[in-house]
Amino acid sequence: MLSFECSLDEKQKKEKKRLLSEPVKQLDLTKTKTIADLVASYQDMSIQARNIGECSQVFERMLTDKERPTIMLGMAGPMIAAGLRKVIRDMIEYNMVDVVVSTGAILYQDFYQARGYGHFKGSPLADDVVLREHYIDRIYDTFVDEEKFIALDTWIGDQAAELEGKILSTREYLYWLAGFIKDENSILYTARKHGIPVFCPAINDSSIGIGLTHHYHMWREKGKQPMTISSIRDNYELTQIVHKSKRTSAFYIAGGVPKNYINDSVVMTYIFDRETGGHKYALQVTTDVPHWGGLSGSTLSEAQSWGKVNKQATKAMGFVEPSVSVPLIVGSALQKELSKNRSRISYEWNGDILKSLKV
Repeated sequence: MLSFECSLDEKQKKEKKRLLSEPVKQLDLTKTKTIADLVASYQDMSIQARNIGECSQVFERMLTDKERPTIMLGMAGPMIAAGLRKVIRDMIEYNMVDVVVSTGAILYQDFYQARGYGHFKGSPLADDVVLREHYIDRIYDTFVDEEKFIALDTWIGDQAAELEGKILSTREYLYWLAGFIKDENSILYTARKHGIPVFCPAINDSSIGIGLTHHYHMWREKGKQPMTISSIRDNYELTQIVHKSKRTSAFYIAGGVPKNYINDSVVMTYIFDRETGGHKYALQVTTDVPHWGGLSGSTLSEAQSWGKVNKQATKAMGFVEPSVSVPLIVGSALQKELSKNRSRISYEWNGDILKSLKV
């Protein structure tokens, strides 16, 4: 009979015991009654379940930290088409977010729905040539009406006439645009109601940009000065928020421009002779991966090398598609009422100058 005995010294035995001290717990769905229960169980599981559980823990610490860090939400991807419009709106309504940085597509589609237009169930196997013949646009398995897009793009261009000759940041422009919205489930409406600044650094790359290009063309043909967006003014305004915040935290949905834009605002505080040390907390849910070298999938540890995330930051990443991961993390926080006692931030702007940021 063969036998094998490992030769471990006392130090190795002690370390082995430590390494094998936390068992993976098997999920018991018979005892799981709420989203909060499920996400809490994820913390003792493995693979991406544990990552989502850790993201939820980071979000909880963000929301309950007595230092009250300014929470910056960066979001990209088809959030509205996926059905997450009210989830994002509720993050603002229930005081889980202090600043929003978004792609133009998300904000445009929020406005699109606020105008009474819809997103409809489709199929990724649909015949796109047939869809084009019927002026239906496809976002993976979601359909939208191209005729309604054209109408809204044109409306955006026409309304910009009120802003003739002005140079605005996207924060100012989107606050103005939100004034046309009466839909309480709108992201832009809710942000305006609570004074939450919304930035869209890549606004050109969206249907909002198409509408504003329409305005620009009309006014140039008339020999008038069109309304324009200053992207550098965006930088300046967001960096002032970081500078005046005691600490900052970041919640990244997907990646892209919003993620890098928020991170760069930390770096840019050098213009005010301040080194913030980077975000105290950071979490990200994404489907991108680090090994391609792109920003969307880059780890939050990599961001530490740039000083964007603090060296001692509490951080977590979940490599799970946001239409699945975001409702779990946010739903758990809502059910646990984590932001119930969290004070709101009040911003006082004078043009492009942030005069005060008060808690």
